[in-house]
Amino acid sequence: MTTIQHAPATPTRCGPTVHRADTAPNRRRGGDIRVLLSPASVGSTAGFMGTLTLEPGEVVTEHWHPYSEEFLYCQEGDVLVTLDGEERRLVAESAVHIPIGVRHRIVNDTATTATFVFLCGPLAPRPELGHVDTELPPGVR
Repeated sequence: MTTIQHAPATPTRCGPTVHRADTAPNRRRGGDIRVLLSPASVGSTAGFMGTLTLEPGEVVTEHWHPYSEEFLYCQEGDVLVTLDGEERRLVAESAVHIPIGVRHRIVNDTATTATFVFLCGPLAPRPELGHVDTELPPGVR
């Protein structure tokens, strides 16, 4: 059975279109991470979405999300993903679901660039509570 739902009487305002090139990279955990759609950029309330580019040899250091699950889609490339200590390959046009609380790390151990789209939700109560790092950032000893 299908229930027909009608649009609200007062339309919801959509946020702006966001282009990757206009978004600053975050390299704190490694790679080129760009959050495109977020509460700050478009007023989202359920989660955030972005891209990740990993050059050969780059790593996204291990971390976990106490409030959010993550959906990670590999557009192109081939990487080693470690999920709570279990290693697996993530190849082009494949995806993995990372549940809340699962430690994860991504390594581009190949000779080609890897690109991803990710989505995390629900949101943490405050942005600084969204990630728990379990490994030092690249270049920090």
